[in-house]
Amino acid sequence: MMLIDCPECGPRDETEFHYGGAAHVAYPENSAELTDEEWAQFLFYRDNTRGPFAERWVHSAGCRRWFNAVRDTVTYEFSAIYPAGTPQPGARA
Repeated sequence: MMLIDCPECGPRDETEFHYGGAAHVAYPENSAELTDEEWAQFLFYRDNTRGPFAERWVHSAGCRRWFNAVRDTVTYEFSAIYPAGTPQPGARA
């Protein structure tokens, strides 16, 4: 079991959270104009990096707030947790 440090509620068991996919993925500006292939590319194709990866999480069994986290995909360790809508700590603009 992992403990996830919710920014609002503090450390909680991982079973209280749901994974929301990659963080900082911009929604297409003109989604109605995308072809089926382009829309599928946006929805289903993401980098599967090894190491630190920015993710979205929601505390579904607690405060129900969304937040971002940087988690190592090899060790599962969280190195940063920060509010949704803010830049990734240490990321270059």
